[in-house]
This record gives sequence, C-alpha cells and structure tokens, in this order.
Amino acid sequence: MSKRNSQAAKVAARERLRQERERQAKRDKARRQIIVAASVVAVLAAAGGIGYAVVQANKPSYWEGLKDAKVTAPANTTGTKGTTVVIGKDTAKKTLKIYEDPRCPICAQFEQTVGSTVKKDIDDGKFKIQFIGATFLDRTDGQGSKNALSALGAALNVSPEAFLEYKTALYSTKWHPAETDDKFKSDDYLLKVAATVPALKNNATFQNAVKNGTYDAWAMAMSKTFDDNKDGVSGTPSFVMDGKKLTTDAAGDPPMTVADFNRVVDAALKG
Repeated sequence: MSKRNSQAAKVAARERLRQERERQAKRDKARRQIIVAASVVAVLAAAGGIGYAVVQANKPSYWEGLKDAKVTAPANTTGTKGTTVVIGKDTAKKTLKIYEDPRCPICAQFEQTVGSTVKKDIDDGKFKIQFIGATFLDRTDGQGSKNALSALGAALNVSPEAFLEYKTALYSTKWHPAETDDKFKSDDYLLKVAATVPALKNNATFQNAVKNGTYDAWAMAMSKTFDDNKDGVSGTPSFVMDGKKLTTDAAGDPPMTVADFNRVVDAALKG
C-alpha cells in the first residue's frame, strides 16, 4: 500500500469518526431536551394537581354553597324565604317558639315525652307554635340535620299536619338515631320514616322533593334563622314566648316533663 493510500484511509476514518460523534452529540442533545421537557410537564402537572387540590379544598360543600342560592319555600310558610313557620288556630292569642335540631337527642326526648301534649294544646287553640329549625349538630361532622330539615320542608309543603306527624316520627324511639349516627343524611332513610305518615306514604310530590333536594336551600335559610335569632337561644330544645325563654330553673334548663311544660307555658300565657 502506498503512503498516499494509507494517508487517505486515515483521513476518511477520522471523518467518519467526526460525523459519528456529531450524530451522537445530536442524539444526546435531543435526549436531554426530551428529559427536560418531560420534567417541566411533570412539574406543571404536579403544580396543577396541587392547585386543583387547593381549589377543591377551599370549594364550599354542597350545603354551604346553598347559602346564597335561590330558595324555594314550602307552602304554609311566610316571611323572608319562607322561614316563618306558624302552626295553630288563628284564635290562639299567643305563639310558642320551638327551637329544634333534627339530630338533637334531647329534642327527641322532649318530643317522645311532651310532644303529644304540645299537639293537643295546638288543636285546642291554647297557643300556636312557631317552628325554628337548627342544624348546628352537623357542624362537626354530618349533614343529617340539614337533610332532615329539608325533608320536613317537603312535608310542610303537603300540610302542617303532615309536617307535625313527620316530625313526631323522626323523633320517635323507633326512628331517631344516636347523635353520632348520621342516618338522616340518607334520603332513603328519611323516606322510610315518611312511609309511616299516611299523608306522605306513596306521595310522589313529597318523595320527589326529598330526592331532588327541592327544599335544601330553604333548610339552609331556616338554619340561618336559628343562627341569627334574637331570643338568646344557642341550643335545642328551647322554648320562647313573648320574647322570654321558658325554663324550669335558674340553670336555664328546658321543660322536659309534661308537668314542667304545663307549668312554664301556663305562666307565660298569663304573663
């Protein structure tokens, strides 16, 4: 082999090596760009996920979102957003305000013990009642008070009598759950209880109102009425007549027996 051919071969070999290095460098650059791009996408995705999570965490719950929603008021109500619920004969001279939370175990105890007396007094025209529904037991964990209050609105839309019968059923020993058991959050459970009330059993209008949450916004408006009350009421059950809380002792305990209830109500009616 001549020196010329040997030299040419070396030059060609070096050229091939240079070209291969350039191709490899381009491949490495492309790979780095892909890795960087993937990393950026991952970071953006993570940031987006965090942002979404933050938005979701701060997004109001379904019930909280109803605070400013348009209210469909049940029939047999008056006042702003239909939150004035007065039941009784027009001839009754005085009105007894009754503050109750559907999940409240003490309210259930009162209804089971004194409820029939209250109903008789209403029927006899001794006084009217004004119902104010609360939902504060849902604040820690749950939605049963709000859901039951909405269902009570659906019953009130049927009639005041259906409302009272349904309230009695919800507070009964058979159907009222323990305070820690949020059974009232279930529409199916509320409808099961309603099936014991003749006016509500197989009542499609009532059932659809419960399932569709027709009176959910009303329940929140009613709950706000409790929160904003001017009677100094902060717990349930509470009873007010002529702006005065009816209690049995200096500790401010509500009447929980028929005898105590009659005593404090009769005194208020004379006052």
